[in-house]
Amino acid sequence: MIIQIRVDDRLIHGQIAVVWSKHFATNHLVVANDQAAKNEVQQMTLKMATPNGVKVLIRSVDDAIKVFNNPKSETVKMFVLTNSIQDALKIATNCKVESINVANVGRFEAASEKKQLNADVGCTPKELEALKEIAKLDMETIHWVIPTNPKISVKKLLENN
Repeated sequence: MIIQIRVDDRLIHGQIAVVWSKHFATNHLVVANDQAAKNEVQQMTLKMATPNGVKVLIRSVDDAIKVFNNPKSETVKMFVLTNSIQDALKIATNCKVESINVANVGRFEAASEKKQLNADVGCTPKELEALKEIAKLDMETIHWVIPTNPKISVKKLLENN
């Protein structure tokens, strides 16, 4: 069961390891990212950032979807991380998902290639189209950086775009 897909440029980092895994009371992180699935150095780095007692699975987006749709996964609370709005949309349209959190994205894109929606979210034209599709989904779709911050709906984030 996917409790949340978080779109975050950094994938696993301190906030994820310390704050979010505790907030969701889960010990299962899944990184759904095609590049990380092929890059052993990045996999080692992501595993090093994962706290003790938390299991991390690093898979391509397509392989992650297979894991999520496996009947054995129905009882496992999984917090999913991807760095792509399009990948989050692909997962959400192929799996049962409770929530999508577009948290930190676009910070590594050139300013000329993106539309900045707020301080934490910048989108290329393709990402903006995917974000509009995410806003239409029948689930919680939010921008939420840390649990102590207020949730902002993706529809509100898109109001002026």
